[in-house]
Amino acid sequence: MEEQENKSRVVKVESKTSWDSHISQATSQGCFVVAHFTASWCIPSVAMNPFFEELASTYQDVLFLTIDVDDVKEVAAKYEVKAMPTFLLMKDGAPVDKLVGANPDEVKKRVQLLVQPRPVEMC
Repeated sequence: MEEQENKSRVVKVESKTSWDSHISQATSQGCFVVAHFTASWCIPSVAMNPFFEELASTYQDVLFLTIDVDDVKEVAAKYEVKAMPTFLLMKDGAPVDKLVGANPDEVKKRVQLLVQPRPVEMC
């Protein structure tokens, strides 16, 4: 059991094919996606990793992906990621929010807004 608890819930995206597969699967399952675009040489981005892991443990129904922009340039370019860290929040395979910078409180707030049920408008 202990091994399970130590297992990361953040999935490292190694290629554009891997990205497409994860996004497709999340879309078909109705899951939200939070993607952390990072770079190994970017200290603020690397410093966000433990926080991102913690978020992934808190929000079990959300798919958390990490993408090194130097390894998967096509995906970073597609979403116009120009600075690290960048957090991209997605629903139904499409971006719904984007946050640039190492701001844990704001990232947490945006994820909470993403997952909270929307009130149904009455006629």
